[in-house]
Amino acid sequence: MNDQSATLVEAEGDQPLLLKPSYMPGFGNDFETEALPGALPQGQNSPQKCNYGLYAEQLSGTPFTAPRGQNERTWCYRIRPSVKHTGRFEKIDLSYWKSAPNVDPDVISLGQYRWDPVPHSDAPLTFLTGMRTMTTAGDVNTQVGMAAHVYLITQSMQDEYFYSADSELLIVPQDGRLRFATELGIIDLEPQEIAILPRGMLFRVEVLEGPCRGFVCENYGAKFDLPSRGPIGANCLANPRDFKTPVAAFEDRDARSRVVIKWCGQFHETWIDHSPLDVVAWHGNYAACKYDLRTFSPVGAILFDHPDPSIFTVLTAPSGVEGTANIDFVLFRDRWNVAENTFRPPWYHKNIMSELMGNIHGIYDAKPKGFVPGGMSLHNMMLPHGPDQPAFEGASNADLQPQKLENTMSFMFETRFPQHLTELAANEAPLQDDYIDCWDGLEKKFDGTPGEK
Repeated sequence: MNDQSATLVEAEGDQPLLLKPSYMPGFGNDFETEALPGALPQGQNSPQKCNYGLYAEQLSGTPFTAPRGQNERTWCYRIRPSVKHTGRFEKIDLSYWKSAPNVDPDVISLGQYRWDPVPHSDAPLTFLTGMRTMTTAGDVNTQVGMAAHVYLITQSMQDEYFYSADSELLIVPQDGRLRFATELGIIDLEPQEIAILPRGMLFRVEVLEGPCRGFVCENYGAKFDLPSRGPIGANCLANPRDFKTPVAAFEDRDARSRVVIKWCGQFHETWIDHSPLDVVAWHGNYAACKYDLRTFSPVGAILFDHPDPSIFTVLTAPSGVEGTANIDFVLFRDRWNVAENTFRPPWYHKNIMSELMGNIHGIYDAKPKGFVPGGMSLHNMMLPHGPDQPAFEGASNADLQPQKLENTMSFMFETRFPQHLTELAANEAPLQDDYIDCWDGLEKKFDGTPGEK
């Protein structure tokens, strides 16, 4: 039992203010937490009567019959059951938030693309109205693939709540600080941290420091997990203890509230007369969590050659094909380069996976110019890519002393499916039309004679 809790206190007006959140360590643990003493039943899940007049309810993230090691569910003890948190639904339009399949016949997705940061807006934008879809892959209806978004947020959601029945959401902030008030607790999030919000979990997003911008990977398929380390062994990469799950927090507040649900790529709203964030206690292993990317422990070559980028995998969502991910979330952060007689940046390659990259801060070593914080790039499946001409020349002629890459943090959303550009990505977002020219300076060095050129 974790004895820390975060419960509601009243603020000015009728808006809630929550105490500073507390967290429990571990990834995929079976947690238990209560915001009021004795709210969590012991020895059984569904007593005839719960303490405090609470309702027992299970939230399942997997089929009931999933293998034990993969079975995910959480028992919630709440003020009202979830059937009281929805009413009649009406469709609404969030025109910038797209779902797969979203293939625009007038958009060419075949190519190497890079974007400057989508600029901040002066408009009043929430987590919902500020979402901007860049690419989609797979099919939301058959629960395979993903979508990549940029969010622009200038204001908090006021008496408004959301959940996605379609997807798990991986949130990657780049600018500003956010608070995610979820059914199971509170997560504060800043750049160089990430959050995972499970499919079907209600939350509200508040601005702690804005304006806010970041990236979202919407995972339609099997949920994110830690990758198997194989010969690396028990340690390094993302260690389970560094993931933090919030302790129980609840709101007991009557106010007209809007609940928005994403279901099969469509958005629906319903109205209720209270806050749905009313879980007083819970236990289980299906919960939101956060992770500090600065705790990722990279591994690499210590003699020669540049290893595959898969060694930088933070999270992976399996596809059902062994060794082939629905999505990999890969991180390139500060690290040492020490390989001898080696071209140290990523090598030139074509890949079965489609790679969407984002820059959180600093300089990415393979693209020292043009790939700025807040920017994105896309190299779709089986399209060649690699270092630009300055990076190639610099790495080919560098004095190979031990070198520490500093002031760098970029990531990759990588999927087995082709990523299709949205109309926004193709025509409205700040696309760098000259990105393809970054390889123009690469020269033919072959002259038929032996020796290095």
